[in-house]
Amino acid sequence: MAITASMVAELRAKTDAPMMECKKALTEADGDMAKAEELLRVKLGTKAGKAASRVTAEGVVAAFIEGGKGGLIEVNSETDFVSKNDSFLAMANAAAKLVAEHNPADLDALGALAYEQDGYGPTLEDVRKGLIGKIGENMSFRRFKAFSGAGLAAYVHGTRIGVVVEFDGDAAAAKDVAMHVAAMKPVALTSADVPADLIAKERAVAEGKAAESGKPADIVSKMVEGSVQKYLKEVSLADQVFVKAADGKQTVAQMLKAANTNLKAFTMYVVGEGIEKKTDDFAAEVAAQVAAAKAGA
Repeated sequence: MAITASMVAELRAKTDAPMMECKKALTEADGDMAKAEELLRVKLGTKAGKAASRVTAEGVVAAFIEGGKGGLIEVNSETDFVSKNDSFLAMANAAAKLVAEHNPADLDALGALAYEQDGYGPTLEDVRKGLIGKIGENMSFRRFKAFSGAGLAAYVHGTRIGVVVEFDGDAAAAKDVAMHVAAMKPVALTSADVPADLIAKERAVAEGKAAESGKPADIVSKMVEGSVQKYLKEVSLADQVFVKAADGKQTVAQMLKAANTNLKAFTMYVVGEGIEKKTDDFAAEVAAQVAAAKAGA
């Protein structure tokens, strides 16, 4: 398969790896982007995954909790400027409250709920469309989740990361855990809950690195298992060192036990997570406008 400059540029943007290394990886992977990214991680270490974790889409995450009900929602916009607009923020916060109060089945059901703002209505969808016309930029409700139960705590970091935890026990401890989740971004409650595909991917990377060491097979096997166990501790909430630990060693599980608190689940939304942001080619755009102008002349 021919490796194009755009493919190399895409892999470089995802991994921060040198351009020639990206080209080599793509060639070896026969153009498979995911495989090339994994090859770079093996060769260059964790640095190759850092840029890929950066989220570029704009918008906000809003949370609402009251009377044993809660809502978490992500609302996207085209630019960071609009994500700071008072009307946009008011709509997002109102939507989180509507999610908590009505537990809509899907985005269409959410949009159909009664809501008026800035002279628009009578539904949330009408308000969204009205603000698009007023502000001149597209905005959309991307995802949401409703919660119910006595033990709910939320933490929103700025407007870009939102966490809701479901718990039994101490509310202050639960709030601290929600803040910890926003800071450390675990992928599961415990190591046993980490998705098998993530473990398999980490094991493949560890095997690639260990194989390059040239050590005996039994040592390589231990190195791989050690890397996987280290990864599991890093990404499971219970095993992570609590961000507010006075001794710098206390894990989240130990903190919760001391507070006589049981954490049932957590949900974290990061703005734009998994969204590929459109990058405009200014030169191509100008050329297209010139061509259109000539065609209309």
